[in-house]
Amino acid sequence: MTAPLRGRWAQGLEPRGFCWIVTERLAASERPGGFARNHRKVRRQEELIWLVGHGFTKILSLLESPHNLHAYDEASIGYEHIPLGRHDEWPESLRATYVTLASWLATPNERVLIHHEEFGERLVGVLAGYLIYTGVLLEGPHAIVAMEKMTGRELGSVGREIVATVVDEQLRGY
Repeated sequence: MTAPLRGRWAQGLEPRGFCWIVTERLAASERPGGFARNHRKVRRQEELIWLVGHGFTKILSLLESPHNLHAYDEASIGYEHIPLGRHDEWPESLRATYVTLASWLATPNERVLIHHEEFGERLVGVLAGYLIYTGVLLEGPHAIVAMEKMTGRELGSVGREIVATVVDEQLRGY
């Protein structure tokens, strides 16, 4: 039997790269526990404790693999796994991602975390596309600049291609 956590550890740790996209409703971060070789089970548990303690009710994983999903079950956090996939799969995966986010956020008490392996340009591109999907912003360049300012991360060519896919495929939820 493990001893209960005490002090600041009982509150968990904020996930690395954590950033609010829609204040108190939609946040983004790298995968709880870290990415690739930096992933640590103990850190994942600490970050999940933090998410539960801060009222997160859903997690949307864009990872290619089903890593972490069992941990979300153990933490009693609802989740969906929608792999972002290859460039030719983006129209379908982005549509599924945005429909899922919109349906979750339509419920007032839901608090959602979306993540990819790391908080990089792929995730930021998906989030910029979500601004277009929801009608918050209507043009790709505006969504890119807004998301870069919001996250403090620059969008490279892959992130910009994701935004272009949203525009070209006319992915709109409004």
